[in-house]
Amino acid sequence: MSELYKLDYESPIGVIEISGTIDAICSIMFAERDLKINIMQEQTPKVLAECFSQLDEYFKGERREFTFPYILEGTIFQKNVWNALTGILYANTGSYKDIAVSIGNGKAIRAVGSANGRNKLSIVIPCHRIIGSNGKLTGYAGGLWRKEWLLQHERNFN
Repeated sequence: MSELYKLDYESPIGVIEISGTIDAICSIMFAERDLKINIMQEQTPKVLAECFSQLDEYFKGERREFTFPYILEGTIFQKNVWNALTGILYANTGSYKDIAVSIGNGKAIRAVGSANGRNKLSIVIPCHRIIGSNGKLTGYAGGLWRKEWLLQHERNFN
């Protein structure tokens, strides 16, 4: 396996730890800590710097899609779910059932929820756009308050 590099992005809703190889991003997760421990330096791989820049543009309301290379690490089912999540457009929402139907397995609602919870590419694979079929917010690994913030942020710039 390639060497793993880390870089922190200080977002309006907390520190986001970006992890990746020299070629692709593997993880974008909220870190429950206050201080940035990884600061961009000259030797920071280009892909991490690009991810950092695109996240910054997203939080400024200047970016709706992400174009840097990333790696999906999971089962075929999980990858199908995560790829389907990218079909939920900026400032829109969907449900677990919508995703289950879109991957051709309308009865896999709970499995879709489980896969959604294992998403390691927060914001980029927009699991924050999944809400309950009743229109209410459902779980989010980064916390419901962050999910609510992200959805409102996207509505503000739509």
